Amino acid sequence: MPATAPGLLPEGLRDRLPPEAEAASRLLHRIIVAIGRHGYERVLPPLAEFEDGLLSRLKSMRSQDLLRIVDPVSQRTLALRPDLTAQVGRIATTRLAKRARPLRLAYGGPVLKSRATQLRPERELIQAGAELVGSDGVAAAIEVIRVALDALAAAGVTDVTLDLTLPDVVEMLAGSALPVPDVEATRLILDAKDAGGLAAAGADAYLPLVTAAGPADRALAALRAFDAGDALDSRLDAIEAIISAVGDRAAITVDPTERQGFEYQSWLGFSLFGQGLSGEVGRGGTYTLLHPDGHEEAAVGFSLYIDPLVDAGLGRVESRRVFVPLDADRRVAETLRVEGWTTIAALTEADDPAALGCTHRLTGREPQPL
Repeated sequence: MPATAPGLLPEGLRDRLPPEAEAASRLLHRIIVAIGRHGYERVLPPLAEFEDGLLSRLKSMRSQDLLRIVDPVSQRTLALRPDLTAQVGRIATTRLAKRARPLRLAYGGPVLKSRATQLRPERELIQAGAELVGSDGVAAAIEVIRVALDALAAAGVTDVTLDLTLPDVVEMLAGSALPVPDVEATRLILDAKDAGGLAAAGADAYLPLVTAAGPADRALAALRAFDAGDALDSRLDAIEAIISAVGDRAAITVDPTERQGFEYQSWLGFSLFGQGLSGEVGRGGTYTLLHPDGHEEAAVGFSLYIDPLVDAGLGRVESRRVFVPLDADRRVAETLRVEGWTTIAALTEADDPAALGCTHRLTGREPQPL
């Protein structure tokens, strides 16, 4: 086997160098603090767990997402987490099962997937978010969306778009107003937005769901007109309540049949986008958690990804780096650090302040611009 070239990393993994590494840390801190101000307490799960336990947590977890290792202590297979939400669910249903509900938890840290996707070529990502366990009602959904918007605002994301979806829309309609021969087949055809496929499957009555996607006001009007049997009445009322609560904090769109990545959500799913950011910056929705005794508990939450924010240049601050010569008063340097300066101490007379990235030089007791 040929030797690995120095500095070569596996596909989908990368180093974050200055100033991006500092920006990533700063953004994660800002987001966690913003979430915490709404009463969400942070938990910190381990990087790896037993594979079977991790897979059983949420229906969205897929075995192909897991990077596995064999634990030399237990001789059992471990999996590195590809998502933090599943681990937060385990904590909520085991370690914190007796805590009062609704239970508000926050999290942040790295996740690692076994393979990348076209939309996300990175396999290692920094994920942060919040989960509200014990309720999935409209009020809970509104709170979680507001928390997500506050977190994005704290990170400097502007012109946010909130895209709402109704993951269980086919089941609701098929069970009452619009029965179809095969519910799952109809869902798959709607995933592909295939009008011809709907007609061939005897589900052409569902075509208005495809054409209804778009800006919230137009989409809701189309869905109200389509919902002749009022089967979606409660869902549409909930969407209207969310739109009213969000107000002008985000542009809102509705795609009632979007299920990609929302397979485990119950009645609501949402995606978040920001100006200048590539792809989704976050997503969330309502779902159920399975307790060890077999009963399910409602929950709603969201996850944000830090990496697109870093790539867009967010989280960077103007550097104030002062060069401290060998003969400078070290007590002055200490005072400057307290005041927010970054000090770069000379080690030799040959040290070059400009080459070391300094913006100032300590002269006497005052930093002077270079």
